[in-house]
Amino acid sequence: MAMNLMAAANPRAIACGAFPASASANSKLLQFSSLQFPLGLRNQRRNPTLRRRGLSLVASSEHSASSFHELLRNSEKPVLVDFYATWCGPCQFMVPILEEVSTSMEDKLQVVTIETEKHPLIADKYEITALPTFILFKDGKPCDRFEGAMAADKFIRRIETSLKDNQ
Repeated sequence: MAMNLMAAANPRAIACGAFPASASANSKLLQFSSLQFPLGLRNQRRNPTLRRRGLSLVASSEHSASSFHELLRNSEKPVLVDFYATWCGPCQFMVPILEEVSTSMEDKLQVVTIETEKHPLIADKYEITALPTFILFKDGKPCDRFEGAMAADKFIRRIETSLKDNQ
């Protein structure tokens, strides 16, 4: 029996029972990963007035996963990674907050953003299932993870607490 498209693209989806074994290869559900919003709806929801992200975007080349992991291993400071999507409202809410964090903590922390739809392998590796997701890396390894939008002061306190606890 031929393997369906989703099983070829994401064997975990079948193993976890995300789709019934009898799912048709022509099913519209099979066209989307767990991190993608249907293209037709995404284009309708996109707001052209949303601010563009001004932080350093890693992983713009074919070797994105390796350059991202190299950055994590070689960074002298802890790295805060923001996993986001352009269609995600809470992700857009966090843009000015991340800019504030990047500016106020630039001597203690490096902030990096990863667009999950452009870099699904990186998102899959860190099991990103909610957006926005923030992972704080120290010495190349995750030391804290939190999800969702939050106020700037609470966000900064959370980062500072994590950095202090993991010294």
